[in-house]
Amino acid sequence: MSSTLIISLIIGYFLILITISWFTSKNTDSDTFFLANRQSPWYIVAFGMIGTSLSGVTFVSIPGMVQNAQFSYLQLVLGYLLGYFVIATVLMPLYYRLNLVSIYTYLEQRFGYWSYKTGAAFFLLSRTLGASIRLFLVAGVLQLAVFDDLGVPFAVSVMITIALIWVYTFRGGMKTIIWTDTFQTTAMLIAVVTTIWLISDELNMGFQGMVESVQNSKYSQVFFWDVKDSKYFLKQFFSGAFIAIVMTGLDQDMMQKNLSCKNIGEAQKNMFWFSIILVFVNLLFLTLGALLYIYANSKGITLPAKGDDVFPFLALNHFTPFLGIVFILGIIAITYASADSALTALTTSFCVDFLNFSERSEHERVRLRYIVHFGVSVVMVLVIIAFDILNSESVITAVFKVAGYTYGPLLGLYTFGLYTKRAIRDRFVPAICIIAPILTYIISYNSVEWLYGYEFGFEVLILNGFLTFVGLFAISSGKTDDLELAQGK
Repeated sequence: MSSTLIISLIIGYFLILITISWFTSKNTDSDTFFLANRQSPWYIVAFGMIGTSLSGVTFVSIPGMVQNAQFSYLQLVLGYLLGYFVIATVLMPLYYRLNLVSIYTYLEQRFGYWSYKTGAAFFLLSRTLGASIRLFLVAGVLQLAVFDDLGVPFAVSVMITIALIWVYTFRGGMKTIIWTDTFQTTAMLIAVVTTIWLISDELNMGFQGMVESVQNSKYSQVFFWDVKDSKYFLKQFFSGAFIAIVMTGLDQDMMQKNLSCKNIGEAQKNMFWFSIILVFVNLLFLTLGALLYIYANSKGITLPAKGDDVFPFLALNHFTPFLGIVFILGIIAITYASADSALTALTTSFCVDFLNFSERSEHERVRLRYIVHFGVSVVMVLVIIAFDILNSESVITAVFKVAGYTYGPLLGLYTFGLYTKRAIRDRFVPAICIIAPILTYIISYNSVEWLYGYEFGFEVLILNGFLTFVGLFAISSGKTDDLELAQGK
């Protein structure tokens, strides 16, 4: 594929997004930017959230995991269902009762000023790192496909990537993102289904033949029962449940979309349908991964050692030009669907949680919002460049590893707030939330030696949340004076 063709595709794609932004950002204010005036149709939100929750990590990293991890990732996805049920029945009713814009203001009402600021700060850290890592993946693919041939440095291509996102989100915010994510999720699903179909056709398989080939391959094992294996079912399942709770239910980015629905009933319908569809979409990506390796084996193609490189390598070097185009469009769609909402959520959290927007005039809000939106974009560029220098592992592994250490304190704070009646010494909360991840790292690093060969995987999140909970209990005393407040009623 020529660099000119790929650049033309990218320009055409972004012209569509900018057109959507132009129509959706008319007559907008801060309420529109943050929550789309709470008028988003639930079914549009549910569909768009598929692209937001998956990102380019799913499109490239999950198919690349199949060689070593088979279909074990599905165990994690099944755990998501439990996590999304908790979100829909426990957290979302809380957020709607309190009429929140930033979900972290609950922590101020329940515990106090320092708990609130600590929770919001951990979200900013978590989402900045997570979104940047996801963008790093697509920036790397575009670098390989386009910018290396043109002699453009990686840092410059990253700046171009972030700038394009900023252009279509800086005015309309959440109202724009609800609709651009719907378009991008559609493009992503068309891309993955088309890729599966064309690879199957190249291998002379019909639908039934494709299903049987995947089922009979060495890649299709879903369940693993060795307790010491990092792929052990219970470890994966409960890790998935808690990952869903923290990376969706305690994440301003994902909850901001749900809070843009008209009422709690519509928001819950959105969450239930979203969770069901997500299982089938992840199964599509795992199937794609198996087909990629089956295709390579049948053609005698030597694949890159790093799983994240397998799909891009085949798409850009061995598939037909049309399938290469489909790949480029798919990865752009799914990555920007995740990144644009992250940029808006980070802007929202910083504005509401640290700049006291409720006390400012609308004119001042708009000015500060533009500044923060630009500042967040710059920070993401710097983090992506740093990750390019330091990273040496699968991006999907890196994303969940970061989540385990940065979302753990949020898990502990919300669990303690919702399921105990105790008051805490608020000023000590920042120290507890810093100590818990450090202890988690020490225990995880030495677990094989200390815990009779047990090796931690994604469940470091659970350990981190538990240690935070224990720390909060240690600085607590008696009961809160207001049980209704403790439960968010």
